[in-house]
Amino acid sequence: MEAGTIVRWNVKEGDTVSSGDVVADVETDKATMEMPVFDDGVISKIMVEAGRQVPVGTPIAIITVDGDDAGSIVAVAAAPVAVAAKSLPINSAPAKIAVAAPNASASASASASASSVQSDAVRHRVSPLARRMAEEMGISVASIVGSGPSGRVVKQDVLAEAERLKSGGARRMDLVHVASPVQSATAVVPIGAGASEVMLSGMRQAIARRLVESKSTIPHYQVTMRFNMDPLLELRTMLNVQLEPQGIKLSVNDFIVRACALAMAAHPFFNASWAGDRIILHGDVNIGVAISLPMERGGGLVVAVLTQAQRKGLREISTETRALAEKARTRGLGPEDMAGATFTISNLGMFGVDNFTAIINPPNSAILACGAAVEQPVVRNHQLVVGHEMQATLSLDHRVIDGAMASEYLQSVKHNIENPATLLV
Repeated sequence: MEAGTIVRWNVKEGDTVSSGDVVADVETDKATMEMPVFDDGVISKIMVEAGRQVPVGTPIAIITVDGDDAGSIVAVAAAPVAVAAKSLPINSAPAKIAVAAPNASASASASASASSVQSDAVRHRVSPLARRMAEEMGISVASIVGSGPSGRVVKQDVLAEAERLKSGGARRMDLVHVASPVQSATAVVPIGAGASEVMLSGMRQAIARRLVESKSTIPHYQVTMRFNMDPLLELRTMLNVQLEPQGIKLSVNDFIVRACALAMAAHPFFNASWAGDRIILHGDVNIGVAISLPMERGGGLVVAVLTQAQRKGLREISTETRALAEKARTRGLGPEDMAGATFTISNLGMFGVDNFTAIINPPNSAILACGAAVEQPVVRNHQLVVGHEMQATLSLDHRVIDGAMASEYLQSVKHNIENPATLLV
């Protein structure tokens, strides 16, 4: 995340707030989230109006406490500085400054000069992913020319530097000066009569960047298989009748999550990530479940993560998935709800979609796209009967998973789904 948008202020200047109060809703790259404060005091100044997008680290409001000279603090904080969370020279007790990052606020104390703030900002113009990749590859970020916003070093820059060092040649300019995927389209779009424009939200911009990055850097291919859903649907109906007094209703997707998680034990490369010169096999199976958001929350898509899914039964998977979906569509997911996925499932069956392909969610190596369980003529035991079948399509990173491996994994998932009693133990 590099920027956030203040969607709504829940307070106004002069209001008294207490630690834990939610003062604003902030739209991040992937969701609209509540931003609490962690101090008691008075909102002396709102510095960023609702609807404005600002870089992370920008002062958005000032909280003062008894003894603070609010006027002096506001004047100093309003002066241009590179990073808000650094010390500001003030003549009174420390004021609390909320910054444009989800679920975060920072305290400003009196000491550092503007020059030290600016030099520190330059030193930190490296995305966390780029810094980690550079450390893993043994590359100094100081030697990399950043192509991101304000010269920020991003993933593409590290990859370009690694390629340059590997070849021993000069830096390829077409790799260094990579534009943001959202801004890469340069063609003039004719606008006819009756046309209108829809400004992209921060989330939609992030989705666009991630999808372009995934398709342009990961060698995708797809493998599809059909599953006999009759045994699973029969078991689900029986279990839901028994669980109804407890308020639990298992979905088809709950069974799919369980089936995929159990199959990882025999196929660890489906729970893996490409890391340049090696493949990382993860321990826990953290399954991301794609959740669509209502248009009143800006639309878009988020991936909620079920951690340690291989250790969870159907009831726990169902309860946790419903809670995450409800949170995503009302309050918004927190970073901890969306971090650490090692495999992703996208299910459009409930919308009547028969089949589709999905784009891999980096750093995953695979994503499973599930369609609806469709009632149709099928052959069972050499007889033509009416049954339910579902198509599931794996999108795969060919650097990590070969075609034969993909078919073997799908065979394991198929066995689990067509023999659903195995999912109960």
